[in-house]
Amino acid sequence: MGQQEIVATSLAGAVSEGISASLAPVDAELARRYPGDPGGRQPVHTVYVPGDAFAADTVRSWGDRALAALDEHAPDAATFAAVLGLPDHLADDVHGRVRAKLEREPIEDLRVDFEDGYGGADEDQDAARAARLIAQAYRDGTAAPYMGIRMKCMEAAVRDRGIRTLDVFLSGLVEHGGLPEGLVLTLPKVTYTEQVTAMVRLVEAFEKAHGLDAGRIGFEIQIETSQSILGPDGAATVARMIDAADGRATGLHYGTFDYSACLGVSAAYQASDHPAADHAKAVMQVAAAGTGVRVSDGSTNVLPVGTTEKVHDAWRLHYGLTRRALARAYYQGWDMHPGHIPTRYAAVFAYYREGFEQAAARLAAYANRAGGDIADEPASAKALASYLLRGIDCGALDTDEVAKLTGLTRDALDGFAAPRRGDLTATTR
Repeated sequence: MGQQEIVATSLAGAVSEGISASLAPVDAELARRYPGDPGGRQPVHTVYVPGDAFAADTVRSWGDRALAALDEHAPDAATFAAVLGLPDHLADDVHGRVRAKLEREPIEDLRVDFEDGYGGADEDQDAARAARLIAQAYRDGTAAPYMGIRMKCMEAAVRDRGIRTLDVFLSGLVEHGGLPEGLVLTLPKVTYTEQVTAMVRLVEAFEKAHGLDAGRIGFEIQIETSQSILGPDGAATVARMIDAADGRATGLHYGTFDYSACLGVSAAYQASDHPAADHAKAVMQVAAAGTGVRVSDGSTNVLPVGTTEKVHDAWRLHYGLTRRALARAYYQGWDMHPGHIPTRYAAVFAYYREGFEQAAARLAAYANRAGGDIADEPASAKALASYLLRGIDCGALDTDEVAKLTGLTRDALDGFAAPRRGDLTATTR
């Protein structure tokens, strides 16, 4: 090595040390604010059931009602495919997987509702009953993978009632064996970041009072007001809400009808594909990117009930909205009726089945440095692995068929889907 090269190397080392020291706070801030996807399963939907109507057999009942709707209005794969426009090569597979899903796991995420959908006379009693039934369901294996409640919001008129309901519910879970791993809480109609801060204070106090690990309780933030998207200073309020949650925010859920009404959208045009909805969800998506907070779409209020013709119309609408959301990377949404579940799963399964072989081949080529007609980079490998994992988790794909085409184990897929920051941002493999 020549003298000039030695001097250059020495200089580069000194500069590098100084730069590293100056950027250390930035490195720490990146790690804190943008830890990346938390890993693990994201449910494809959330079902809301009024607190006064929730029962021990709710999950199974919704599955049975969904199967009955399928049997009545699309009794075979060809009929179901014709209604939804599924290609012939997917008809039998999707129909069979939908039926199997409805029999095995009809609901992935259930929220017992004590907000808009609640009409009971004794909220304390209903909250305590919800805790008891959910605890029992997790014990006997009949629970949905994720379950919890939607409390009332932090606005003055209902704040005390919401806080009390949450306390009754969580205390009931502790009494009946502890907080389940699949516990999810939803804070609705959030307008100001201070309301998120108040929720953090509330769950912190509960953790301390019951000797739980700090940070054990997270919650979803429901985006239903214009102020939660854009503040009076023009800032994206939802980004500030994620920060105010201090690591406890697990999701941002779009509220189709409250948000639309807040903007003055007429009832006939309130839908998840309205331009106002697209704008709100795009802001939510950007605010949540990299934070570990997941985004959920809203629902449709067009129910698949009545004549077969009306059910088919509602199914086509719901299927189309779900496919539209998936293409926009909203992998979760709300379902308001058992009749929505067949088309939820049909849309999700078709989405993953259609792209499965191409995604598997691209990831295998990347993993094996085999090249191909697409020059994938680490970020692409991350997206491909995440796609395959979501397909496996919901039942659209089988672990064995993914392993066969990719040559990768589940652990290897997880590694590609959640790379270290340095691996993802590297310009070379």
